[in-house]
Amino acid sequence: MRRWLVGGALIRHGDGLVLVCNRRRDRSLEWTPPGGVIDPGETLLAGLAREVREETGLVVSSWAARVYTVTVDAPDMGWRLSVEAWEAAAVEGEVAIDDPDGIVEQVRHASASEAPSLLQASPAWVHTPVGAWLEGSTENRYAFLLHGAQRGSARVERVE
Repeated sequence: MRRWLVGGALIRHGDGLVLVCNRRRDRSLEWTPPGGVIDPGETLLAGLAREVREETGLVVSSWAARVYTVTVDAPDMGWRLSVEAWEAAAVEGEVAIDDPDGIVEQVRHASASEAPSLLQASPAWVHTPVGAWLEGSTENRYAFLLHGAQRGSARVERVE
């Protein structure tokens, strides 16, 4: 079973947040908060700050709090994803993409009214908790189960 630890950054901008547009392997586009896989030996917050800097050019100098966690189990595909989403407390810098993975194509300050439609193309384990957070929810734990061996056709079930 492969396992990943991912950090997600919730960076407020006006009434909305900062989103990045990711080009996936199948060439589709997904809007998500900045973040990514935490490298071995990195703390979650150091890795998350690195991911934000690479994907947006913004520097997070402090974090407010962990907002929610997400687990995604895909037993038919042999993986488990664990996510911690943190709200940034202090951010500085100018937007500049320097993504070594070459996935991020655009950075956008999305208003609360436009963010849900942008996020809709992202997986449920992304758009469900981010949308709830934007609406003021204090729910802090989400769990999903993927049924099927292909991500594109897998059925997603929220289990918690």
